[in-house]
Amino acid sequence: MNFIHNLRVYYEDTDMAGIVYYANYLKFAERGRSDAVRDMGIDQNDMKAKGLVFAVKSVQAEYHKPAIFGDELVVETETSKLGGASLEMTQRVLRGETLIFSAVFRVACMDMAGRAARFPADIRQKLQESIP
Repeated sequence: MNFIHNLRVYYEDTDMAGIVYYANYLKFAERGRSDAVRDMGIDQNDMKAKGLVFAVKSVQAEYHKPAIFGDELVVETETSKLGGASLEMTQRVLRGETLIFSAVFRVACMDMAGRAARFPADIRQKLQESIP
């Protein structure tokens, strides 16, 4: 399932050249992943209360075109793989039909001590249902 997060580029998102500062795409992607997880019915506050959190383990990113102040962007998020204690999410940032940024994030489920933890059955089911 493809989840959509809409956003607008603000002045604070840009660098001295007036284009989106490269690290801000990671923030945009985080917002998209957070919304996707929420839309799946996974409550991260509830997870934390049970001693589990999501943490980004790795990211492979590519910058395709610049975005500028005022642009309306769409962050598309899709769960592409699911393991016992990790998942892979593929994300794209678009301005209309134009691909601006793409990335693959590997996200781990961890306990509060920072050790990998298997997904609880209910969370695993929701994540599995989101895979196309």
